Amino acid sequence: MTITIEVCVDNIESLLTAQQSGADRIELCSALALGGLTPNAGFVQKSIDLATIPLYTIIRPRAGDFVYSEQEIDIMVSDIKFMKLLGIEGVVIGALTPDGDIDEAALKRLMSASRDIGVTFHRAFDLCNDPKQALEILINAGCERVLTSGQQAKAEQGCELIKELVAQADGRISIMPGAGVNPENAEKIIAITQVKELHLSGQTTRKSVMKPNSAVQMGTEAEADSLISITCAKTISELVNVVNN
Repeated sequence: MTITIEVCVDNIESLLTAQQSGADRIELCSALALGGLTPNAGFVQKSIDLATIPLYTIIRPRAGDFVYSEQEIDIMVSDIKFMKLLGIEGVVIGALTPDGDIDEAALKRLMSASRDIGVTFHRAFDLCNDPKQALEILINAGCERVLTSGQQAKAEQGCELIKELVAQADGRISIMPGAGVNPENAEKIIAITQVKELHLSGQTTRKSVMKPNSAVQMGTEAEADSLISITCAKTISELVNVVNN
């Protein structure tokens, strides 16, 4: 069984690392520390220029919850249309009601804007009251996959629900585990759930090459100014080797 490895990245260095380490697909984001927000146009364009594998962009206009106003849905629709003009292969979306159901009106608008490209519904799914009912809504809407941790903090802990979702989907939509996926638990997750795709960031940090000339700090933590979050080549390549063997 072939397993597709998707890596989420928020900078061009990480995109190149993930691609060279054997990733099959990239999710482009900004601000991964916030769960991922819509990436800027320059990053997306340069990624398209350099990528040899499919690229999806997350469409998330702000951090926080997934209950969006009409104005925010307008922004998301515009972003999807713009990403299509740039040449992106797919988008990653999600929208919920205050009661924890799929926002079907918002979903309809987002899916209409996404016509002719792939669509992943992201981990907003893990906040749904009824994941099995939500899955049918996403299937009927035409989503090609759902990113989920099985409504647990980590995908490894949510394997039982993920397994049930895979059985319910019966090939109509792909169920892609994400959150805490790594080379150590990938085999277990695949064996239990029988999924065909895995999602991870494989993040680590490197030291900045900048030599500080003052004590001024940009963020709330001084250390953060000297650390760059990047994709770990070793993590991705080890995961690729595990699933391929």
